[in-house]
Amino acid sequence: MQVQKIDLFRLDCADTLCPVGCRVYTDTGLFGDGEAALGYGRGSFAALGALRDLAPLVLKAGPLAHEQVWERLYRHSFWAQNGGPAVFAAISAIDMALWDIRGKYFGVPVWQLLGGVKRPLRAYASQLQTGWKSHRQSARTPQQYAENALAALEDGYTALKIDFLEIAPDGGLFDRRALHGPLSRSVVRLFYDRVAAVRRAVGEEIDLIIENHGNTDTPAAVQLAQAVRELGIWFLEEGNTPTPQLLRQLHAGAGLPIAHGERIYTRWQYATYLADGSIQIIQPDIGTAGGITEVKKICDMAATSDVAVQLHVCGTGLSTAAALQLEAALPNFLVHEHHILQERPQNRALTLHPASPVQGAFLPPDRPGLGDSWSPLAMADGLHYTVQ
Repeated sequence: MQVQKIDLFRLDCADTLCPVGCRVYTDTGLFGDGEAALGYGRGSFAALGALRDLAPLVLKAGPLAHEQVWERLYRHSFWAQNGGPAVFAAISAIDMALWDIRGKYFGVPVWQLLGGVKRPLRAYASQLQTGWKSHRQSARTPQQYAENALAALEDGYTALKIDFLEIAPDGGLFDRRALHGPLSRSVVRLFYDRVAAVRRAVGEEIDLIIENHGNTDTPAAVQLAQAVRELGIWFLEEGNTPTPQLLRQLHAGAGLPIAHGERIYTRWQYATYLADGSIQIIQPDIGTAGGITEVKKICDMAATSDVAVQLHVCGTGLSTAAALQLEAALPNFLVHEHHILQERPQNRALTLHPASPVQGAFLPPDRPGLGDSWSPLAMADGLHYTVQ
């Protein structure tokens, strides 16, 4: 069995997501789908360009030899060694597609090939500052933050994540220049009041995650963490720009577990953070950190440092399916991120079998391969290229 051709595409934007993906075909008729998870923000055209550059290296390769294909992409592309999101998003998409083929070839879901078990995977409702499902409300007042949190609890979640300083009191986006420390007393009070309102509304047993999206610098993140530590925060995510030195300062000053990693790529980049204990929950994205092949290695490295895993998922249902496959096999799995974007109908229509949590937990898909695939409707739009 050999790779015969590869279709590459950047789909038309659905909401704020412009997905980039591939479909890898073999000479036996089997095919696999993958996603380069740079469809959110600004980077989708770069991911598509990287895919066009790397795809010829995969032609005629044996799709079951995923380790050898990964090494070829890493070693023979020049820019991949210690590279960044564009090149690794492309490698991730191809690797994901090869695992999809592998599962279909053996007639089993990928989690079974990875040695996993079918078990409930706890999830948290993510980015509640903009509402949840039909409760579409960009929160400005503390009461509105509490209402958004309660809307997610109705779906059975026991863990929530909110960026409390994304939305300004006037309803616009917070001025990021105001989020560099030392922070003014008014900003800290606004932050505290919003967090406290959510804690009062959801009670003491709900796990509450603070998301900062890297918009705060280290002094500001420490200041904010210290202000709300008494409210029982599960962990702080992306309090600053990821560098080992700054994360050590953040963890020491915040007194909270630190989650980071959606902007850290490959085992080589993760190695320093794991060695110095600056991250307690790693968040690699299968769609940007090297695919299932690489992220499994990153998670195994983390286990040797007693570091937990919450895979970052910022893509379509295909990225969700890939994450669930790996999480089912991880002994250090902590929780799965379920992003608000993945609940919107226009995004769910991009794949054939988008997974949904039940009472705040996912079950890994049973279908052979990844368990989801690009929908014909989605693949009919956007930019398309074929490499053969």
